[in-house]
Formats: sequence, C-alpha cells, structure tokens
Amino acid sequence: MVAEFCREIENYLCKKNDGHLIRVVGPSFELVSRWAEQGIPIKVAFAGIDRYFERYYRNGPRRRPVKIDFCEADVLDVFDEWRRATGIVASRPSKAGTNQPAAAGRQSLPEHLERVVTRLSSARASGTINGEFDSIIDRAAVELDASRAKAGGVRGEARTETLARLGELDRAMIALARSRLDEAVIAQLKTEADQDLAPFKAGMTAETFARAHESAVAELVRRHFSLPAIAFE
Repeated sequence: MVAEFCREIENYLCKKNDGHLIRVVGPSFELVSRWAEQGIPIKVAFAGIDRYFERYYRNGPRRRPVKIDFCEADVLDVFDEWRRATGIVASRPSKAGTNQPAAAGRQSLPEHLERVVTRLSSARASGTINGEFDSIIDRAAVELDASRAKAGGVRGEARTETLARLGELDRAMIALARSRLDEAVIAQLKTEADQDLAPFKAGMTAETFARAHESAVAELVRRHFSLPAIAFE
C-alpha cells in the first residue's frame, strides 16, 4: 500500500512538472511513506501539491522541476484542514512517533478571501462551475471588500460574525455543488470517503464516524469541482 501511494504521488508530480520525471526515492520515498503511514488520503496529498505549485507559479516563471520534498508543508497543511473538516483530532504518528506540524505560512483574512474569489472566478471562467455559483462569488467578493476596508483588520465581534458568514457560505457552496452530481458519482465519493477514513475508523464511535464521513464526502465534492474552502479559522 505504501509503495502504491508513493507511485501515485510520483506520477502526479510528473504531470505537475509537465512530464519531467522526479523520482520519489531515498529521503523523498521516506517522506512520502510517512504520509501514507499517517493516513493522509491520496487526494489530500494531491491538493497539497497543487497548493505548492499554485504559489510557485504565482511567484514568477518556473526555474526548475519541483521535488516532492518542497511540497511537504503544504501537504501537511491540507491534511490538517481535512482533519479539522472531518473532526479527526490527531493524525497518525510518523515513524519518529510524533505528529509533524504544518509549516506553510498562514494567510490573513483578506489574503484568504482574495484567493477564494480568484479561484471561484477562474472556475467560473473555465466552465468548471456555472452561473448558479455567481451569487456565491458575489457574496465572497463583498466579504473581501469589507475585510480590506478595515485598516487594522476585522476584529472582535465583527470578526466572529464574518467567520460565521463564511462558514455558512462555504456550506451553501458545497450543497450547490453536490446537487449537480448524479447518484453514481455521489456513491463513488462515498466509497472514497470510506477508504480515506479507514485508518481512523477504529477510534471513532458510530456517530462520530457518520459525521466524519459526511464531512469527508463534502471535501471530495469540493475537490471534484476544484472549489476553494471559503470558511476561515
């Protein structure tokens, strides 16, 4: 299973590097093996790699193929986000017996919302989502303008209310996206969620697993449409 996980990561990295093969061997193999042992779902790892490449392109023309080691912080960040979304408190330990903290820089609220609006607008322009999502984009843009208008940042009760609205908007977006999928695709996503949660299921009650499963399906719906997370912590 670990070897297969590493092969999938290597193949995905090759595609992201425009066909340039960067082998996952030696220390890189040990790194990716730890991801598999921690129970990081393969699509969560892919999303972390995507996040690194998105930032890499944003900083200017690419200079060299990306090694998987460079993506570690983003993969762990996305895994942390996935665990929070599904309600899984702690990741599985690495070989050293400790959980590795995410290390990528944290965005401010305006930066987060700018990224959300950009990704939603790009998805709309590319046809990944349609006009039904325009109200979601508009509401996100309103929140972005409001956050930029505060010179010292949104704080206190106003921040609490903003975060609550963003959470509601995120749930509305996922519900809309899910409504566009047929039952066969939903069934496939539920099966994937079962597989993603399998390493953690033994430590969950039936009720906790049901909540985690629903959240895991929601995250898979998000990735199916390449949607950003609007909620912010």
